[in-house]
Amino acid sequence: MKRFIISLLALLSSSFVSGQHLLIYKNYAKGVTEQDTTTIQVIENAKCLKIRNEEKKVSNPVPGYAESSTYVDYAQDSVYTILDYSDGKYYSSNSLTNNDVVFSKEGKEKLWGYDCTKYKTSINSNNIEVWMTESLGFEATPLPGLGYLKGVMVRCTRNGSFITDLDTVKKQKYALVDMIPDYKGQHKTSRELSQLKKDKLVMRIPIFKAEQIHFADYEPIGGDIPFDTTLHFSHGTLIVKRIKLPELPAHYQLFAEIHQRSNGDAYDRTASVFVIPTEKAKSFKDGLQRLEALPSFVGKDGKEYQGIKAEKDYLPPVELVRFFTSFGAGHFNDKMQIDGLEWTDENYYKMEVSELRDRLRGDVLIGAFIGNYDKGGHKISLDLLAYPGENKWSDKPLKEHSIPLFNTCNVMEMSGQNYGRLFATDSLEVEFEIPNNTKNIRLRYISTGHGGWDNGDEFNPKENTIFIDGVKMFTHTPWRCDCATFRDQSPVSGNFWNGVSSSDYSRSGWCPGTATNPVYFDLSDLKPGRHTLRIAIPQGKDEGESFSHWMVSGVLLYEL
Repeated sequence: MKRFIISLLALLSSSFVSGQHLLIYKNYAKGVTEQDTTTIQVIENAKCLKIRNEEKKVSNPVPGYAESSTYVDYAQDSVYTILDYSDGKYYSSNSLTNNDVVFSKEGKEKLWGYDCTKYKTSINSNNIEVWMTESLGFEATPLPGLGYLKGVMVRCTRNGSFITDLDTVKKQKYALVDMIPDYKGQHKTSRELSQLKKDKLVMRIPIFKAEQIHFADYEPIGGDIPFDTTLHFSHGTLIVKRIKLPELPAHYQLFAEIHQRSNGDAYDRTASVFVIPTEKAKSFKDGLQRLEALPSFVGKDGKEYQGIKAEKDYLPPVELVRFFTSFGAGHFNDKMQIDGLEWTDENYYKMEVSELRDRLRGDVLIGAFIGNYDKGGHKISLDLLAYPGENKWSDKPLKEHSIPLFNTCNVMEMSGQNYGRLFATDSLEVEFEIPNNTKNIRLRYISTGHGGWDNGDEFNPKENTIFIDGVKMFTHTPWRCDCATFRDQSPVSGNFWNGVSSSDYSRSGWCPGTATNPVYFDLSDLKPGRHTLRIAIPQGKDEGESFSHWMVSGVLLYEL
């Protein structure tokens, strides 16, 4: 029916030559539902356009959201984009209507009753097709960034799949007096304005700022942990901060962003950023003061393992990011020069942690560990970044939940917490319970092998086997063979006679200067109730003072 109306309007186009016109365009992709369609509103008057991406004002917007309007002044050959923020600040940019995009004419076509000229171009490997009609007697487009084409845009397609269609044309009875506002706020370039719009939407929550993690003597800390204060534990190799995090809607994506550089330590070290659960009677927080406070067990090897798995009254640390320092990035950059290589000044890690959002809200204890024995050690900064997925704030209850199951990354190594050496004689077993009415149940699993000599598990792939209720369910062999890619991050990596650097060597799930990605195992078939998970790894034998060990962490994820 709407197409019939548009066709009828085309026949009556002479009545559109003067006055103000309202045009509604619809954006959609082939095959999507009506709810996925978005609209663009274009008001035309006296060779000027006002373009809005939303017909209605967003109620209860997310922080940093701006009302955005684009104005086109054909007489002045200018396009203005204006951002209007709730704090009363305006920012704008302007460009020419006739930009560098070059179109070729593809001939004449009739579309919904309009006589159109079809144009074609390519932008960043995207094929763009545009249909323009001059039969309406004025000029209008919802996409001024494509440049100037004479007439009114009827359709635009990108790669044949993403479509912008003219849906409605109306002649307005009352015209706006001022189409383009005189005050446009602080001027920015188009690139600056685009970046500003994104930056204001992103919540950046600083956790650690250039904190030193090193081997040193620190006085024991008694009492509760205060808010917003970085505290050192385990001879300075572990830092912890208690912080109040906002309760964000579920449509936000959360990322952990880490900057790390050597402050004197030359070696590749295991590092971890984690959250300490506190909802059970016992917590890893208790072990910060006294390792003996953690629940422990003695393996078949006779060694004690402290705080590594969930118990009835205890949950282990939830690992957000497992990462590895490089060989001396930053501190040692001027100590070694190799032709063709320019050393990076720091290591940078950024990983999405949205699936652990239930652990990143409210009163939270966040820790960072870098195992090292150096007085200078390392410097680390950690931010949490939150990116909105929608313009509107939402108070819907959180549906994602997590249960920490195990973590053998011994972040209190310098206080005597044992390495994960148990796999030589034992498997790691933990019980857990699936609540009622759950869905999308998964195991988030991080595994890296260690033992830095020829026969050590660092340099030999080993299959990790996961059993559920005694049944072999999954196997995974952690392995990275792209470590040579990151050679520019390790200025003091050893270089061998054959041209290979020690940082080039393939390793069990990690490389110097990188983060280890979690892997995920689908457990959606599990019924509500108690279950047992067991991990078995064929850990290599000790050789003299050298030994292998495995750092594995696992979190059960599910939705309600």
